Amino acid sequence: MTRDEFKNWLDSFLNFEKLPTKGIFWLDTMEFLAKEFGNPQDEAPCVHVAGSKGKGSVSRMISSILAQSGKKVGLYTSPHIKDFYERVSLNGEFFSEEIYSDSADKMRKKIDALKKAALPSNRQMTWFELVTLYAFLCFKNAKTDANVFEVGLGGRLDTTNIVRPKIAVINTIELEHTEFLGDTLEKIAGEKAGIIKEKTPVLCAAPTSQGVREAFEEAARKKSAPLFFADELCDSLDYSYEKSSQDQKANALPNQKAAAASDSRRQSVQYFMNVEASSKIFSRPIKARLSLLGKVQAQNAFLAAAAVRLAFPEISEDTIERGLEAATLPARFQTIALGGGLLVLDGAHTVNSIKGTMETFNSIFGNEKERRPFHLLFACAADKDVHSIAPLFKGGDGSKIFNRVLITKLNSAKQSDPKKAAAAFKDAKINFSLQEDYQAAIKEALEAAQNEGAVLLAIGSFYLASEILSGGYLT
Repeated sequence: MTRDEFKNWLDSFLNFEKLPTKGIFWLDTMEFLAKEFGNPQDEAPCVHVAGSKGKGSVSRMISSILAQSGKKVGLYTSPHIKDFYERVSLNGEFFSEEIYSDSADKMRKKIDALKKAALPSNRQMTWFELVTLYAFLCFKNAKTDANVFEVGLGGRLDTTNIVRPKIAVINTIELEHTEFLGDTLEKIAGEKAGIIKEKTPVLCAAPTSQGVREAFEEAARKKSAPLFFADELCDSLDYSYEKSSQDQKANALPNQKAAAASDSRRQSVQYFMNVEASSKIFSRPIKARLSLLGKVQAQNAFLAAAAVRLAFPEISEDTIERGLEAATLPARFQTIALGGGLLVLDGAHTVNSIKGTMETFNSIFGNEKERRPFHLLFACAADKDVHSIAPLFKGGDGSKIFNRVLITKLNSAKQSDPKKAAAAFKDAKINFSLQEDYQAAIKEALEAAQNEGAVLLAIGSFYLASEILSGGYLT
């Protein structure tokens, strides 16, 4: 079965990632399916990562560290940015075609043979259950040495929550997906804490409230699980930015290829972040030069390093540093040259994550405002708190940051409400244009940034980032 045939087959099943629905979470179907395939999720040691934000970055960092130690590492993450198979990868790289196709053939043959009546509560199988099962099978067939599983949504009833990890990691908790996870931080923390397993270590990011801390403490107590908090483990965490100029081929927009061809070598700037972290669990400070930027990524780096040290104590500080430096992830403050302009692509979509992105943006580019314009392209899912998000795109004193602001919708893969976003920006007294044709909006924003030598921040959803990177807008 080809990749396209397999994806088309998967798309015939219910996909709640595209169309969220209440009352859709359960684990008994996942447990049933895994058992039918011999519980492939138990073939190798694993790490399980949850959280409202940063879980993708932490998962990639942990995977990268384990790979630097010489392990063959399966990585399961979501959503994908450019290619579906990013979700099921060998430390962020693709497995061989044989692994993907053989796993798909075996899975489809058995799934098609299962009758609906055999499933718990006579439910239909869902797209995400089958994709998770597919990851389990690919990792088993590839004979991975270790696996890293990122939770899709929540934790307690997420499809990944049948794994038995060496350590559970829970990143920062925010108010998100409240219709599914609860309307308070404490309720959401309780859902995330559902990944804590009996007598298995759990490492949590610094809690956002005392109630969140207590929710984790109670969950760990019930499971007799050793509990660690990052803020108690970390003695110091420092970071600074560095930029490195280099010649590279400029990205040209499709209608500007000819112009770019005569000037295909341009000076671009690549940004790095130097991080230094100290903790009693390390024999010396951890120092790394990261390509992932921002205060939150420094915190993620410590969380990943600490998780590896707690679960795999034999891995050295040198290896941890190399792993952190090798970790890359698209659409996390990703910078892409646009001729004389610059695209900053970020999938941040919650209040706190966008606040963090804006802090990073202002730290890196703030002193350039007098020399070049700043542009904003924004789109988000319908369930996001846009009235709290919109004011974040102004200065702390209410001043204007962006010379151009363009609001659009997401592609058909995700529900969005651009008129709601527009109302929020209007209330925040931010001048904007609304273009509901997302393809036209992306082209307009990229061309304006290139023509004006602007820094364009495209933000609000990984689905927006995916469309920009995979939709043929850049060459």
